Amino acid sequence: MTPGRLLLTPEDKGAAARVQRLRLLGLGERAEPEFDAFADRVADVAAAPYAMVNFVGEHRQFFAGLHQPGDRPLVAVAEADGADPEPVRHLGREYGFCPHVVVRGKALVLEDIRDYPRFASNPAVDELGVRSYMGAPLVDREGLALGTVCAIDLEPRPWGRSGLETIKALAAELAERIEQERTGAAGDRA
Repeated sequence: MTPGRLLLTPEDKGAAARVQRLRLLGLGERAEPEFDAFADRVADVAAAPYAMVNFVGEHRQFFAGLHQPGDRPLVAVAEADGADPEPVRHLGREYGFCPHVVVRGKALVLEDIRDYPRFASNPAVDELGVRSYMGAPLVDREGLALGTVCAIDLEPRPWGRSGLETIKALAAELAERIEQERTGAAGDRA
């Protein structure tokens, strides 16, 4: 890293182990209705227009659960050949704040992203219009952050301590559910 330059996408020393664990659990490659429903719940609880269940790989992040308004999708909608349009569910790791949450292993709340020089130049701010973010890691029983649960708004939001505690509780709930539902299946494949 060049001295004086902000690290936009954090170095991710745990990426290889995380990708291996995600493959073992069958996560991070396809949209799943249960994760879409969870993202809907996060959006409802946070009163946010956008919410995601996001698994972070070595080079991209994948939104296995996605809630966004139909009239203003944050993640572009791809037209399939004659089929109903589908949301694009992946972005590079340089977009957004979930890769930071995964590397840190701790929740992150940005009430107005422009107030944080480290994050203000992220492409999600200028290209997607994101102004407010709160996310918490999905940590498995071995302590590995697999991804995040997050809520996003295009306006500054006073998430506050209650928002932080809420997003952490939602992430812990989903992480436990993943462990309960997927660990047995992963053990069968090992």
